[in-house]
Formats: sequence, structure tokens, C-alpha cells
Amino acid sequence: MTKEELKIKLGEVLDPSASKPLSETGGIKHIGIDDDNVVTLIIGLESDNDAYTKKIKRDLARIVKLDLGFKGLKTEFQLNKLDDSILNREVKYIGIASGKGGVGKSTVTANLAYALKRLGKKVGIIDADVYGSSIPTILDMEITKPKGTKEQKIIPFKKDDIELISTEFFMDPTKPLMWRGPMLGKMLNHFFYDVEWNDKIEYILVDLPPGTGDVAMDIQKLIPDSKMLIVTTPHKSASHIAVKAGFAAQQLNHDLLGVIENMSHLDHKGERLNIFGEGGGVIVADKLNTDVLASIPIGQPINHISIFAADEEIGVDYLGLANKLLKTFE
Repeated sequence: MTKEELKIKLGEVLDPSASKPLSETGGIKHIGIDDDNVVTLIIGLESDNDAYTKKIKRDLARIVKLDLGFKGLKTEFQLNKLDDSILNREVKYIGIASGKGGVGKSTVTANLAYALKRLGKKVGIIDADVYGSSIPTILDMEITKPKGTKEQKIIPFKKDDIELISTEFFMDPTKPLMWRGPMLGKMLNHFFYDVEWNDKIEYILVDLPPGTGDVAMDIQKLIPDSKMLIVTTPHKSASHIAVKAGFAAQQLNHDLLGVIENMSHLDHKGERLNIFGEGGGVIVADKLNTDVLASIPIGQPINHISIFAADEEIGVDYLGLANKLLKTFE
């Protein structure tokens, strides 16, 4: 049996998430038959709910193995809307993670985005810190509801030519977000599948929530090739928890780009003050077998609440960090 004949036969299988056969949904994305007479399929569904995938997997196996006599079947599933999403493009993803809150992870994300933009890169930000989303506030933006296209895509917000999407735009600012894991996953899916990102975006920075919960695992499913930065402060307690975030990233098969030691010290009248202690960044880097890429001191931008200009000392530090990261992607 040829692949084309097999495709016609499998096209009769009903996609339970759409109540239509795969031939109508365009759900047969790939068919392979190896030398051992094992069929490999990539099937696109309207929804990858477990109940749907289990049912269609049984239906496909019955045809492939019982009706047609193939030796085995390997099946992978993806969402049909992957085809016109940013996940189907050559975009480089950098996840910014930390073990605990309060280490300045979101501020690092925002300033790194500006540094990459200043180096000529087209940058977007996904604020995936769903419980404590703050990127729009850090960028001093007005919180308004997002708009959509006629194709029902979400139009990302833009600040200084940086595109971004954040839970903060979708929520009542006076109410806490009280969602369980499945709801968080749906929101992340919207950010990746349903946002009309600029076609020229080269880098997406993903501001992750602190810790190692559901969002980290959802990110691994969506962007398994994402590379990770770990943010800590010099304090020993912060570094202890940051190590756990790094180990979690490694267990999820993400490459670690390195460690950023934020709020490393305060320069005061020519004196270096180690307000939060010292050595935390090195501790994290050593335990994770990586490097400290930058030590960002405590400071306040001159003309912005959080973003340092390119000619400010800390702005130069971020440019140096961005240059190091670009070299790893070359």
C-alpha cells in the first residue's frame, strides 16, 4: 500500500474534536512507513484534549494494524492551528526563569528585550508569569483590553517597537487570578497559537512564573527548544531556590544559557555595597554547570520607571548580556 492510498483510507477517520473526518479538517500532517512496516503519523486536531486523542488513536490503530496489517503505529498529535501560528516559524525562544519571586526577573526580561532591539533584532515578549504578570506595568503601559482581527486573532500590544502579550491585559486589575492548571494552559495556548505576531519577529522572550509548576511544563510542551536564563540575587536563600529552577529546566530538556545575578550590589559614592550579600550567582552557575553571564547592580533609570537607556551604565550591562546571547545563537 502506498502512502497516498493509506492517506485516503485514514482520511475517513473522524476527528472527534471537530466532528469531521480527517480528510476535511486537513488533519493528516505526515505519513511515514519504515522498513519494519511500522506507520508513523502526525495528526492535527482542533483540540488536543486527552479524551479526543485516546479515541482517535484507537480508531487509527484499528485501521492501520487490524484492517491493513501493518506491524505497528506511532502517532503524534498537534493542533491544526499550529500551521498559521508563531510556533510554525523560525523564532528563537528565551525563557527567563527564577526560583522565587522578587528577584527582578520581569525587569530583566523587559530590559533584555530593549537591549536586543537596540542591537537590531525584532523582539516580542510573552508575559507567562500568569499569577504575577507585570510586564505592561514595567513598560509603563496603559492596561486596556486587546483587540482582534477579522480572522479572530489577537492583536499584540506594542511599546517602542516591541510586541507583547500578557495576562494583565485580560484581567480585572482589582481581582486576583485564581485559576487551576488547565486554565493556565489554555491562556498560554492563546498566547502562542492565537496572537497575530509580526512576521519579522526573531526573538521571543518568555517571562516565566517563579518556581517549577504547571506553566513550566506547559512551556516545555509548546516550545521544547526554548533556551533558559536563570535569574537570582546574590543572597544565599535566593540562589538555593534558583538552583531548583535550573534543575527543573534541565529535566525538561531545555538548554541553559546561563545565570544572571540581579541586584548584585549598589554603587554608592564610589563604594560597592553588597546589600543582598554576595556569591549567589556563582553558586547557582557552579551547581548547574553553566556561567554567570551578567551581574546587574541595583539602580534606577533616569528617564523611565524600569527601562535603562543605552548610555546608562546598567543599560550598557544589558547590551553586553544581549551580545553574549546573540553569539550563542549564531
